[in-house]
Amino acid sequence: MPKVGIIFNDNKPTACSVAQELQEQLQSSGFTVVVETGSGGLLGYSQPDRPICHTRIEHLTPPHFDESMPFAIVLGGDGTVLSAFRQLAPLGIPLLTINTGHMGFLTEIYLNQLPTAIEQLINGDYQIESRSMMTVQLMRGETLLWEALSLNEMVLHREPLTSMCHFEIQVGYHASVDITADGIIVSTPTGSTAYSLSAGGPVVTPDVPVFQLAPICPHSLASRALVFSDLEPVTIFPATPNRMVLVVDGNGGCYVLPEDRVYLSKSPYAAKFIRLQTPEFFRILREKLGWGLPHIAKPTSVELP
Repeated sequence: MPKVGIIFNDNKPTACSVAQELQEQLQSSGFTVVVETGSGGLLGYSQPDRPICHTRIEHLTPPHFDESMPFAIVLGGDGTVLSAFRQLAPLGIPLLTINTGHMGFLTEIYLNQLPTAIEQLINGDYQIESRSMMTVQLMRGETLLWEALSLNEMVLHREPLTSMCHFEIQVGYHASVDITADGIIVSTPTGSTAYSLSAGGPVVTPDVPVFQLAPICPHSLASRALVFSDLEPVTIFPATPNRMVLVVDGNGGCYVLPEDRVYLSKSPYAAKFIRLQTPEFFRILREKLGWGLPHIAKPTSVELP
């Protein structure tokens, strides 16, 4: 029998109950079902007395999931989706993402669409959209201290109650640049609608093969977001005596000391989204973020000069 997976947010009662119902439904349709919580993809936060909280990228793969799975189903919000891709992207398993959270920008459907979606899934009536991911590594000399797989972004920022930070950043083989800011965001196209958008970066459609660098509250009018090829790796050197904090996908990270460097590159793994209809990114922008909607009503009863 074919084997499929379910990953759900066990902190949400709705996701827990739906996961059980889906497991029974898929089993009755002839599938072997493996169930796992999204907590397995959480990176964890370092503590001052334990600055490194490291799990290798391939070690986040949950037991009994493998490359033979035609698909897996994710129940939760955007955080669960990000966690699930950290767990399953190395296996190349396509994911159907079902929103049981709030905005659910990364999710494909809502619960009221579930019956039709499962029917399409079982019949193979869907497309797969592949999105690029990013490998984030913390290096000290030639030693790898920490790494993570990122679908959205990496953020390197100052600690609370410390001053603005200085960063020396090298993109590919280009000359390095110096930026003074509260922090630095390097995002994928998927992450351009997340933290980077809030920091003033542009929205990038998911099919464009680029990275985006956006400073957080820069101390210069000349420091603006930069978009560049994702074939060029990024190296960030902290040019400040203060300890910094590195966070991936808003989930977890580690402390970065002045002698460390952060290295980012395009991951060999991709996030494979199951799409039940033709992907339409502008529709998602309009529905989730209100992009392109008129802001001022123009009543026909008013005569314009």
